[in-house]
Amino acid sequence: MPRLFVALAMPETIAEELDRLCNGLPGVRWTDLEQFHLTLRFIGEVDPSTFCEIGEALTSVTLPPFEMRLKGIGQFPPRGMPHTLWAGVEEAEPVIRLRRRVERVLDDVGLVPERRKFVPHVTLGRVREPLPEERFGAFLARRALFRSSPFPVSRFGLYSSVLRPEGAEHLLEAEYDFVTGVMERA
Repeated sequence: MPRLFVALAMPETIAEELDRLCNGLPGVRWTDLEQFHLTLRFIGEVDPSTFCEIGEALTSVTLPPFEMRLKGIGQFPPRGMPHTLWAGVEEAEPVIRLRRRVERVLDDVGLVPERRKFVPHVTLGRVREPLPEERFGAFLARRALFRSSPFPVSRFGLYSSVLRPEGAEHLLEAEYDFVTGVMERA
């Protein structure tokens, strides 16, 4: 059964900016350049007929295009030893609106709504072992003023995810132009 999520892919230039942040800490598995994305909704495993329903339902998500910029570095959990390092979004409201529209159509398909609070972010890396406090503090301090170049957003994707020992492999299943409501199968 496919394991699905809906996300915004990062343009290559933005992925390169993010990639430059991903160094300087031992024990972190950094995100590969081509895997940077902002998850709008994690769906999980679904049967093939639900997969098709989801794919078709997402064509009804429409919204004017918007410009986005990534800003700042954060961690999950917000206090204590992190398990995930991420880059945030400067003006999150357009992303939140898009997520609400995606959530609405997935609700119409019968999927249970996501209960976790939505925090728009792009994962930089996953912490695999405790981080040396001084190095982690220096890492955050050197990147505290991170601000990406602005970039246009008018598409999102439906991705499948295959879990592997070296990390998840994400495959684009379909891409949606949310301005026109057009779907392109990958």
